Amino acid sequence: MSVTLYGIPNCDTVKKARKWLEGRGIAYAFHDYKKAGADPAKIAAWVEQAGWEKVLNRAGTTFRKLPESEREGLDAAKAIAIAAANPSAIKRPIVEYPGGLLVGFRESEWEAALG
Repeated sequence: MSVTLYGIPNCDTVKKARKWLEGRGIAYAFHDYKKAGADPAKIAAWVEQAGWEKVLNRAGTTFRKLPESEREGLDAAKAIAIAAANPSAIKRPIVEYPGGLLVGFRESEWEAALG
């Protein structure tokens, strides 16, 4: 199974997700937003699949620190632009696996998809 985990290495949720994958012997490639950036086309594909409301982390500090003008009137295009410019505003982690996408870390969802 080809699994790619997207996130930031020092994020506690990403650490939990990596530990979960490793504990089950699931090999994965790790894409570090801090080093490799966030591809707008990839973000757009995630938004198409899961919805911008799920992909964009509006509860996080990065999003809340944006000027109000950027946070108002959100739609898919604006959410993609914010996420591409501010990868820390992307919900973490995001996992691509054959036939699906996981956004955030909910153990029950991960178990159903990857377990």
